Amino acid sequence: MKADNFADRLSAAVLDKGSRVCVGLDPNPDRLPTHLLEGNRLGEAVERFCCGIIDAVAEHCIAVKPQAAYFEALREAASPVLWSVMRYARQAGLLVILDGKRNDIGSTADAYARAYLRDDAPVDAITVNPYLGSNGVIPFVKTAAAEARGLFVLTKTSNPSSGELQDLRLSDSGKLVYEQMADLVARWGAELIGEYGYSSVGAVVGATYPEQLAELRARLPQTPFLVPGYGAQGATAQDVAAAFDERGLGAIVNSSRGIIFAYEKRNLPPTEFAQAAQAATVEMKNQINSAIEQSAG
Repeated sequence: MKADNFADRLSAAVLDKGSRVCVGLDPNPDRLPTHLLEGNRLGEAVERFCCGIIDAVAEHCIAVKPQAAYFEALREAASPVLWSVMRYARQAGLLVILDGKRNDIGSTADAYARAYLRDDAPVDAITVNPYLGSNGVIPFVKTAAAEARGLFVLTKTSNPSSGELQDLRLSDSGKLVYEQMADLVARWGAELIGEYGYSSVGAVVGATYPEQLAELRARLPQTPFLVPGYGAQGATAQDVAAAFDERGLGAIVNSSRGIIFAYEKRNLPPTEFAQAAQAATVEMKNQINSAIEQSAG
C-alpha cells in the first residue's frame, strides 16, 4: 500500500486529469443491457458491465464508486464480483471509493475497517454513516491513517428527506445537525491533512442543496467533499461549482445512473452502453470545469 496521503492522491489525480468526475457503479440488474445477460450468470453480467464502463470512462474520470448494495444483492457471488471490479478499476489507474455507508461501534467498526481499508484491499476510501457518533467513526479514522486510505462521512446528503434529521436545530448549541456533523468531521480529520491542504477524512455533501454546499465549503476549508446528486437527481454543474477552492480542488462529483445508463437517455442500442457512458462522462467533466472557471471569473 502506498505510504502517502489519500487526500493528496485525490488532489493530484484531479490536477493530472483535469477532471472532477467520480462514476458511480450501481449495476441494477433490471437495467443491465440484455446482451450481457445472454448465456451468462447475473454475477458475470454485472462484472462485464462494470468493467466495460471502467474501460470507457477511465481516461476522463478520477474515481469510481461501487455501490455495495447492488453487489450484495448478488448474494453468494457478491464478494468475488465486487472485489474483481474494484481491482480492475485500480488497474485502470482509478481511485476506488466503496459506497458502503458502514457504521458500528468498537470491535465491529474496527472489523469493517480491517475488511476494506487494510493490506491489499483494492479500496482507497469508504463512505461512513456517523449516526453512532465518534465511537463508530474513530476506528475507521485510525485505520485510514495507518493505511493511507480515506473516509467520506455522511454530512448533508442529497436525498429529499435528509432535512427530516439533518436540518433540525440543536437546542444546546443552536447549530443545525449537519453543521454539528461538519464540525465533527473537521475534528476527526485534523491530523490527516496532506500537502494540498486537505484531510483524508472527507464529507458527503449533496449537490441537490447548493446553498448548504457553499456554506459547508466555507465551514470546512480542509475537508474534501464527495458530492452526489448530479445528473439523475437533478443537480447541475452550476450547483456544484461552490464545492471547489480557487485551485479547482476540494471535491469530486459523482454521477451514477446518468453515466452508466446513458445509452437509455440517448436512445442508443444497449450494445453501445460503454460508448454512451464515455460521452456522458466527457460532457460532465467539461460542464463542471466550465462552471468552475465561470465561478472563479
